[in-house]
Amino acid sequence: MTRPKWPLCCRVFFYGYPITQVPGGFFSDKIGGDLIIFYAAIVWSFLTFFLPYVTILSTDKYTVLSLITLLRCLTGGFQGFHYPGTSSLVSKKIVENERAFTFSFITSGQHLGTLFCGMFASIILEEYGWRYTFQLIGVMCFCWVIYYRNNVLIKSRAHLNILNAKELVINTDDQSNAPSQSNSVPWKDILSKPSFWSLIIAHVCQNNAYYMLLTWLPTYFQENYPGSRGWIFNVVPWLISMPSTIFAGWLADKLIARRQSVTFVRKFTAFISLCGAGVFLVLISQVKSYSSALFLMACTVACCGFHNAGIMVNPQDLAPKYAGSVFGVMNTIGALPGFIGVKFSGYVLETTKSWSIVFNQTAGLCFFGFIVYFLFGTGKKIV
Repeated sequence: MTRPKWPLCCRVFFYGYPITQVPGGFFSDKIGGDLIIFYAAIVWSFLTFFLPYVTILSTDKYTVLSLITLLRCLTGGFQGFHYPGTSSLVSKKIVENERAFTFSFITSGQHLGTLFCGMFASIILEEYGWRYTFQLIGVMCFCWVIYYRNNVLIKSRAHLNILNAKELVINTDDQSNAPSQSNSVPWKDILSKPSFWSLIIAHVCQNNAYYMLLTWLPTYFQENYPGSRGWIFNVVPWLISMPSTIFAGWLADKLIARRQSVTFVRKFTAFISLCGAGVFLVLISQVKSYSSALFLMACTVACCGFHNAGIMVNPQDLAPKYAGSVFGVMNTIGALPGFIGVKFSGYVLETTKSWSIVFNQTAGLCFFGFIVYFLFGTGKKIV
């Protein structure tokens, strides 16, 4: 099978993922991101754990492949609720000068998951097969859901009920005389702002680099350094990304606490994320040694970690009340590189046989994304 024609079941996750971003953000803003995350996690945990069992439902391999493809698409769809729910939750619960660190710390968990799959899941896959790999991840998801319910959701809802009851008692008379206010998202105002579109463009460019690395990094090392150990290049870059993401959040909040403007801080982190990744990608195409390539790849992934403390937090700056909805639209469009960008990279590799072209065009998009965000981006509230 040629590179552009990855099996559908391997990339169909990214077909389901963007579909639920907008409704995920909308309902998170309406009823709470904590509830949305909880119910979505129950479903994706179930789908992950029981996916291996679809192989016993039919002896026809095409039917089995279709069922696996469907379940992976649904898994992507329900995981699509997670980030908009998190953005909405952080926007409503965390003050402005603590949002970058909080959001970065939470989202750094994705790198921990990547590390786990690169290390332990790979061992389980080799020793016991793919079925046990999915079931182990499913069990871990169920354990997290139980912990989240008992230690986050119940306490959060109890606190919210108390606050609502107090507000209802205090404002009963005032509410009867107050004019009705619309809770609908002011999309006309949001879509007319250049700062919103610069956010979208920068997010797409950064995601293109991230998905390219996530998908093609193992293939790059296998083809160019066939004697290298897989667990090293599958682990080392992502091992650095988690502390990098957390540090980026800490640094951003520290700068805001020292009276740097939110706009400056968001653009500063975007510079490190986009331009830093772009520079290291260009350098990777020039090196010939395995150690140099591994070091530069780790630096690239580390720079990508700053994205979570800048552009990913920006919807909470632009529209605090509608952060989930704005994030949902941003991440819907930002998910397109997950299948279009990855497939295009495969096409370029298949036709040119050149990793330099892939890295350089990815770097070019990173530079373009930063220029647009630098010119039009802002950390000020627009609605």
